[in-house]
Formats: sequence, structure tokens, C-alpha cells
Amino acid sequence: MRELLIMAAFAFLGAAAAGLLGALVLRLLRHRSVAVSLTVIAAVAVTAMLAGTLSVAQAMFLNPHDLGVVTTVIAMAAVVSLATALILGRWVVARSNALTLAARSFGDGGSFAAPARAATAELDALGRELAATSAKLGVSRERERALETSRRELVAWISHDLRTPLAGLRAMSEALEDGLVADPERYYRQIRTEVDRMNSMVGDLFELSRIHAGALALSPSRMSLYDLVGDALAGADPLARELGVRLVGDGVEPLPVEVDGKEMTRVLANLLVNAIRRTPADGTVAVAARRGEPGTDTVVLSVTDGCGGIPEQDLPRVFDTGWRGTQARTPPAGAGLGLAIVRGIVEAHAGRADVRNVPGGCRFEVTLPAAEG
Repeated sequence: MRELLIMAAFAFLGAAAAGLLGALVLRLLRHRSVAVSLTVIAAVAVTAMLAGTLSVAQAMFLNPHDLGVVTTVIAMAAVVSLATALILGRWVVARSNALTLAARSFGDGGSFAAPARAATAELDALGRELAATSAKLGVSRERERALETSRRELVAWISHDLRTPLAGLRAMSEALEDGLVADPERYYRQIRTEVDRMNSMVGDLFELSRIHAGALALSPSRMSLYDLVGDALAGADPLARELGVRLVGDGVEPLPVEVDGKEMTRVLANLLVNAIRRTPADGTVAVAARRGEPGTDTVVLSVTDGCGGIPEQDLPRVFDTGWRGTQARTPPAGAGLGLAIVRGIVEAHAGRADVRNVPGGCRFEVTLPAAEG
């Protein structure tokens, strides 16, 4: 047992010396290719085995012939190990370079395609992660392009909608100043109407900016959809009467929800005004509320108009900021912010806003979480 422990000690010391030397070399070459590192590791393994073997051989006083045989065997193992390490290293480097070339597509705005040839498990996992990241970046780029388009349209509409009332206000104020107006009271009423329109637009812009900045503070409370819809219908009734549109709210179930009453009233008001303005005289705007699909624990609030429908290619853009559709569907006022505000408020309530065509018009649906209990 004592001799065995001595031989183990000699073998350990020889192998440890080779290992320390190999660790030093690896540290010095840590920024080099992985092929170099694999070769150094193979060399360290063989050198450690050789150092340990030679230490034991010297302690055992082997004759020169036996020592030569042992050394030759280890040398052959070293040659095979180093060659294998070089081949493996070059193979890994080649796959890594292919992955690097494929990853350059990120900078060019293209989509990433992982190399077709098999690689190590780690490189394969990295390729999958890069492909997933590339897909996410593609979606982000598309969203950014859509937002930029919406911003341009918003600026164009705002510029148009502000320029027209401002020009009218200037003309009326100059006429009043020069004393050329036979009925000043009518001009005063018109000026107030235009100011109210611009004030409404500025309010919409402020609300939308709060939504986009995540600064929309909600104060949810438990209430019935029946009461919520009733208040919204009462507020929209004067406009409906003026334009000759019938408002129908018979399909509203008294379902409980936990929402911010003020913000959800604005959602309904925007949807109703949008529907009334796009429905021809003698048309009908219907409001309904029902439970969501079984197992979803939601409620669905819908507003159906008689606008004649929205082109299918425009449906995904209805809630975009600044979108107002074709010129024929453009309302007499507004900058395409109402539906964008609807979506922002609904999403702040963990809900979803959708639109789809129905016979004779379209239906806007707001899906909200149902109140517990």
C-alpha cells in the first residue's frame, strides 16, 4: 500500500505540473481561436499523462527498454490526440464562422437564416436564438414603419384640420375688427364653435400622448355595463338626432365590470360618435353587451353602425393613430385620434379592441375582463 501511495503521489505531481503549465498557456492564448485552445487542451492531457508516467517509471527504476516502450506508446497517443483536436477545432471554427456570416444579416436589415450544416449543440442553440431574435426584430421593424406612417399621416391631418379653422378665425376676427359684419353675434357663435373644435383636438392629442407615455392613471371601480352604456347613449343622443340616426341599446346585459368609469365613458363616446357620423340619415347604430366566449371570463361590448363596411385591407389600420380611411369616410372634424384613444384605453384595462364588417356596416367590439364575483 505504501508503494502504491508513493507512485500515486509521483503521478499526481507530474500531472499537476503539466496541468499548471497548460493553464498558463491557455490563459496566454485565451483570445485566440477555439482550435488553438482545443489543441492546447489535448496537449495538456497527453503531457500530464506522460509526466505522470515518467515520474512513476523513474520511481520504479524501469529498464531503458521498458521506458522506451512506454514513451513510444504515449507519443503515439499524443500524435493521435493532437490531430483529433486540430480536426475538431477546425470543424468548430468553420461552423462558428458560418454562423458569424449569417448573423451579419442583422446589420443589413434582413432576416437571419441559420447555416444548414449541423453544428455543435451550443452553436445550434445559438442559431435558434438568433433566428428567434431576427423574427422579433422583423416584427419590430414592421411596427416601427407602421408607426412612422401613422405619425406622418397624423401630422398631415392635424396640419390640415388646424389650418382650416385658424384661417376662418382670422377672417372672422378681421371682419369684426373692420366693422364689416352685419350680424356679429353669428360670428361670435361660429368663433366659439371653431375654438371648441380645436380644443377637442388638443385634448385628444394630450390624451393620446398620456397613453403612449404609459402615464394613463386608472381609477377602476365596480359598475354595471347597463349603466355605463345608458350614460353613453344619453350623451350621444343629441348628435344622433341632429344627423337623423337612430340609437338602439336593447341588447345590453347588466353585466358587472371593474373599470375606470370616466375613461370607459370616453371609449363608448368615441365609438358612438364615430358610428353616428358614418351612418347615413335614417340609419341605425346599435349597442350591445354580452358575456364572452365560455371559459374566457370576459364581457364583450359592441357598437354596430351602418357605414357600408370598411375595405378589408384597411381593417388592420382602423385603430392606428391618424388613420381616417378614404376621403369619403372622413368625418367633418377630428384627426383620426378617436379610435387610437379607444384602443389605448381598452388595452390599459387589459382588454382588446377589434373591428369587423357585418352586413350593411361594421361592428366595433371591446373585450374586457369580467368583474370577479
